[in-house]
Amino acid sequence: MSRDRVANLDILLLTASIWFLAKFVRYAFPPLFPEFQSVYGVSNATLGLAYTAMMLVYALMQFPSGLLADKFGSPHVIVGGLLTAMGGVFLLSWPGSFIFLTVGMILVGLGTGVHKTVAVTYLSQMYAENKGRSIGVLDTFGTTAGVAAPALVVVFVNTHGWEMLFFGTGCVGILLAGVFLSRASSKGPVETATQPTDTASITDYIALFRNGRFSAFVVLTVAYSFTYNGVVAFLPLYLTEATPVSSTIATVLYGVLFAVSFVQLATGDLSDRLGSLHVITGTILIALLGFVGLFVGSTPIALGVAVAFFGIGAHGFRPVRGVYLVEILPPSLAGGGLGAVRTILMGAGALSPAVVGYVSDSISFRASFGVLLVSLVFAVVTAFGLLITERQS
Repeated sequence: MSRDRVANLDILLLTASIWFLAKFVRYAFPPLFPEFQSVYGVSNATLGLAYTAMMLVYALMQFPSGLLADKFGSPHVIVGGLLTAMGGVFLLSWPGSFIFLTVGMILVGLGTGVHKTVAVTYLSQMYAENKGRSIGVLDTFGTTAGVAAPALVVVFVNTHGWEMLFFGTGCVGILLAGVFLSRASSKGPVETATQPTDTASITDYIALFRNGRFSAFVVLTVAYSFTYNGVVAFLPLYLTEATPVSSTIATVLYGVLFAVSFVQLATGDLSDRLGSLHVITGTILIALLGFVGLFVGSTPIALGVAVAFFGIGAHGFRPVRGVYLVEILPPSLAGGGLGAVRTILMGAGALSPAVVGYVSDSISFRASFGVLLVSLVFAVVTAFGLLITERQS
């Protein structure tokens, strides 16, 4: 490994660490839902709506974040988003009403919403020869936050309270923002073979969706996101209410969902060797097998295996999705184009917690997860359709 590449690893690690912190805050919410219900006296549907509000704001920031990065530079947008999110985190640490909690969650969605789109484009430029690997590292850092969040939630709830958890997170975020901006500024602007043009318009981005295969892939990712976000938001409550496991075991299994996220490091490399669609189809099929296991499993071990399978497939899919989108988007529309796609898929995914919360209150948790199952089946069918037509073309 060359000296320059080693010197540039700090940007990858800092960018990934910011993503870890952003996802850590979001993954801390679901294990805290029982606490929120006890403290604020709210229903599953109300919590689902608050989570959906956070994710909708997150989704809406995808497209403008890409445009802002093209104009002001990726490091400044990343730091601005981190500071906004930490403002929400500090608000969460302040004892108050459920309104305070909701506003804090929305600020978290607003601030973290600018990071992923900008980071994927930024790292793809910084590490052009190893895009899959760098994005795999980014996604792995983010999803391992799901392992840390449940554990720290349990520790802080039983010791200092969840308010101190958020306060400490905010302090770490402020420090990380300063270090990242200092190091990124010392590198100077990223030079690429093809820079985004200033003439791109909304019509140019809309034209991307006239390609049938591109639109089909967007539909696939929307269906996947709808299922994934619903599982992430309500898996602990689903396990405690619809399966014979305790809340402690449910929290442990929730951590398992993210503990297997290291598979992303492998799937990023595999996509370069086998082709993105092959890896996409295989991973999303594995996720479906694991999800079915959540319905038929009746013991902690069986449910743990099901959660692990779903996690392997779901997390393995994520970096390959990003690599595929970067590859098929025109370089002149890279930032805004990726942001537009992520706005659609995250917006659809943001609706999932509200749907799951409503159906679980009105019917049952098994029924609400049945809706998620149908969405995932549709994604698998679409993936196989794209793979088959690619071979025939």
